[in-house]
Amino acid sequence: MDDAALLRPESGPGLVFTVDFITPIVDEPEAFGAIAAANALSDVYAMGGEPQVALAVCGVPTDLIGLDVLARIFRGGRDKAAEAGCAIAGGHTVQDPELKYGLCVLGRVDPGHLLSQTGASPGDRLVLTKPIGAGIASQAIKSGELDRRDLEHVVDVMAALNRDAKDAALAAGARGATDVTGFGLLGHLRHLAQGAGCAARLWAGEVPRYDFALELARAGRVPGGSKANLAYVASSTRFEEAIAEEERLLLADAQTSGGLLIAIAAGREDELVRELASRGTPAHAVVGELAEGEAGRIEVSAERR
Repeated sequence: MDDAALLRPESGPGLVFTVDFITPIVDEPEAFGAIAAANALSDVYAMGGEPQVALAVCGVPTDLIGLDVLARIFRGGRDKAAEAGCAIAGGHTVQDPELKYGLCVLGRVDPGHLLSQTGASPGDRLVLTKPIGAGIASQAIKSGELDRRDLEHVVDVMAALNRDAKDAALAAGARGATDVTGFGLLGHLRHLAQGAGCAARLWAGEVPRYDFALELARAGRVPGGSKANLAYVASSTRFEEAIAEEERLLLADAQTSGGLLIAIAAGREDELVRELASRGTPAHAVVGELAEGEAGRIEVSAERR
């Protein structure tokens, strides 16, 4: 159930490795490259690791994308990886009908201080480090419905590394985490709970979200992937009746380069929130808890109980 593969050599630190790539969600090439890189690096951070080296992966429609644009995408990815202390040492590019870019990342991790989906336990509190609604935002960007200020904010958050969130989680003694990406908050919470062998409670009113996201959801500006995510968790999720359909879709919204969902022992969540706040993560909200019960089962209430 983990976000990256773990290799334990006979000597030396543990290694984590992963690959992830995305299609464009913004028009500006450098921003697309930076977001795609942050998205791929996030899997290593979700394991408690530090990225070391990466290979770029790119599919290019050569009849539509010029080399100058491709160079700008690569530059954005290179600079974001450099911010993480990770060198892009090469990669592979192929002709493709649709533009795609991402990274295959190798990182270093202390096996004694992992953040693992199997490391969480019943009773742990759940803390989220970025707002949700990036999928809805991406839909609005493509249709020109997002104003410049909101667009810049979303891009900044998606391009933000999850390194500070990882450092805060380890400093507070957390042992369980995942990052919130394509399956949405509910989907990744389901995976985290399955990995830990327990159920989960989510408090919808405590979940940080972009200010515009719910209004756009009410207007029907929800991508197909988010609707598919809600269907994916339907059999394992029970919603309080007060939670409207658009709110449910937002909780299932497919994220790009979302935050970490961290599981930490009850009583230490305030310490984690302080650590996150001191490092300036985009969000630092206690949004639920793990509980005894059927593995992967989620109960969603409007407010904390």
